[in-house]
Amino acid sequence: MNNLDYGVIGNCKSAALVSKEGAIEWCCLPSFNSPSVFASILDKKKGGSFEIIVDNTYTITQQYMPKTNILVTKFTSGEDSFHLIDFMPRYEIDPTERYAPPDLIRFFKYKSGAPRFKILYNPQLEYGNYETVSVVGNKFIKTYTKKGDYDSMYLYTSFDMKQVLEGRELTLDQDGFLLLSYNQKIFTQTTERSYLKLQRTKVYWLNWAERTKEFSHYHDQILRSALVLKLLSYDKTGAILAAATTSIPETIGGVRNWDYRFCWIRDSSMVIKVMAMLGHMNVANRYMRFIINVIPEKDEKMQIMYGIHGEKKLQESILDHLSGYQDSVPVRIGNDAYKQKQHDIYGILMDTIYQQFQIFEMTLDHSEELWTVIRSITRTVRNNWKKPDRGIWEIRSEHRQFTFSKVLCWVAVDRAIKIAEMIGADEYLPVWCDLRDEIREDIFKKAWNEELGAFTQYYGSDVIDASNLLMESYGFISAYDPKFISTVKVTEKHLCHDGLMYRYRNHDDFGQPASSFTICTFWLINSLYKIGETEKAQSMFARILSYGNHLGLFSEDIEFKTKRLLGNFPQAYSHLALIETAMIVSGGKTTREGRIRQALQ
Repeated sequence: MNNLDYGVIGNCKSAALVSKEGAIEWCCLPSFNSPSVFASILDKKKGGSFEIIVDNTYTITQQYMPKTNILVTKFTSGEDSFHLIDFMPRYEIDPTERYAPPDLIRFFKYKSGAPRFKILYNPQLEYGNYETVSVVGNKFIKTYTKKGDYDSMYLYTSFDMKQVLEGRELTLDQDGFLLLSYNQKIFTQTTERSYLKLQRTKVYWLNWAERTKEFSHYHDQILRSALVLKLLSYDKTGAILAAATTSIPETIGGVRNWDYRFCWIRDSSMVIKVMAMLGHMNVANRYMRFIINVIPEKDEKMQIMYGIHGEKKLQESILDHLSGYQDSVPVRIGNDAYKQKQHDIYGILMDTIYQQFQIFEMTLDHSEELWTVIRSITRTVRNNWKKPDRGIWEIRSEHRQFTFSKVLCWVAVDRAIKIAEMIGADEYLPVWCDLRDEIREDIFKKAWNEELGAFTQYYGSDVIDASNLLMESYGFISAYDPKFISTVKVTEKHLCHDGLMYRYRNHDDFGQPASSFTICTFWLINSLYKIGETEKAQSMFARILSYGNHLGLFSEDIEFKTKRLLGNFPQAYSHLALIETAMIVSGGKTTREGRIRQALQ
C-alpha cells in the first residue's frame, strides 16, 4: 500500500520530506513557503528528487535519532553497511545567537564492508516551472534556472562532484557528506565540519526535548508530536504552519488539494495551551506574539489565516504542469480561503487573548493594547453573530447558520467577560453578560434537534457535525449535561466508521467527504472519555496511534478502508490533538523524574 511513509526534517526555517528509502521528495528553500527545490511527491518526472540508490540486496530501515528531528536511514547488505543521517542544522553559537541556515545535510556514516550506491541529484527549482541546470564548479555543484524567475542552489560534497552529478556508482570506505545550501558557504566544507554540525544539532534537539514535561503514559508519542510542532514553528516570526506541504489530497484522485504552508488563527488557542502544558513557554509566547502582531486595527477585517511572515494576501493559483500526488490534481499554491468569513475565528482569538492574560506577564502598554482589541472583537461579534458564514470547514459555495460558529461567538463574549472581571472593567459586564446569554439561548433553541437528540451542523438541519464535540472543551456545556452526552453518542453513531471519524457526511462543494479527518477522531475520543466511556476511549486511542506511519507521524486524513495517510503532512492540528488526547486519556499523569525536573527548572 502506498502511504505517506516519510520522515520530516527541519530547522524552524524550512523542512524536507525523506522517504523510507532515503529519497528527499519535498523540500523548499530558503523558507517553508518558498518554491520547491524537490517536489517529486507531486510529480515523479518533473518535480525533482535527491535519492540514494542501492541494489535490491540492501535492507533499508529508518528511525529518528532518539529525542531529535534528525533522521537515520540504515542501509545493510551482508557485510556492507552505512547510515544516511539527514538533518537541517540548528544550534546555539553562543547564548545570544542561533545558527539555522537554509541548508540540508546528508551525512554518510560508514559502518562496515564496501557499501556501494548511486546518488541521484535532480533538483528542479521553482516548482519545476522552468528548465534547471546543474554544473560542476571548483568548490560546489551550482544549480540554477535558465528562464523565468531566477533561483540557484549550491551542493557541497566530499565525493567526486562529477561522479555525483552523473549518477555514477560510488563505494563508501569512510564517512562522507552532501550539503545543499541556498547560499554559497564562506568556509570550506568538509566531512569533519558536517559531523560537527550534526553533533551540535543533536545537542540542540536533546536539550529541547529534555525541557518537555514527561508523562507516565504515551510519552514517546507526545514527545514526537511536540518535536513536529517545534519543527513547524517559523523562527523569524513565531508562526506555526498547518503543515509542511501543499496539495497532498484528502482523497486519491480528488480535488480537495490545498496549500497548508500558512498559519491558521484557528490553531492558535490549542497551540498555546498544549505547548504551555508541555513546558515550552517560549514557543507558546512567540506564537502568541505572532497572533497579536497580525490582529488588525479597530476597523480592519480579521482573517482566518495569514502567511508565516504575517502576509495578508495569499492568492491561490494552480501549477498545471505538475501531475499531482498520485495524479491527484490540481496542485495549488496559495489559499483563497483567507478571504472567507468565519465567525468562529472571534472565539478562537479571544480564547487566545484570555490565555495571554492567564499565562504570561504583560506590560501596561501591552495590556491596554489587548483591551482595545478585546472591545473591538466583542463589538464585531455583537454586530455579526446572527449572520451566516462559511464555518470551520471552509465551505466555499454557501453561507449558513453554522452551530460551531455560534458557539465560538459565545466563547468570544464569555472570554471578554472573564478578562473584564480580571482587570476590574465592571462597567462592560451587564451588556456583555446579556449578549452571552442571548447567544446561548439562541443555540439551544435553534441548533438542538429533539428528534435526533443532538446539536446539528447548522440551524434547523438534521446534519451531524464533529465540530460540535468541542462544545464542552470550550466551556459552553458541561460534560455531564444530558444534551452533550446525547450529542456525543449520536455523533459517534452517524460519523464514526470502523473507528475513524468523518467531519460530516452531507455533500459540500466537492461532493461527499470520503476520508477520515484525523483530528475529529481525537475529538470523539476526548468526548467519550469525558462522558465516562473511558475504556472505549482508551481502546480507540490505541487504535488510531497504530495508524501513524513508521515514524509515528500523522497527516490530515486517514483513508477509511486501507488506513493509509492522506492530506498534507505532517499536520500540526493532528499532532496537537494527539498530545491533548494523550494527556486526557492518561489523566495527565507525569513521571516522578519529570515532576522533579520541572520543579528544578
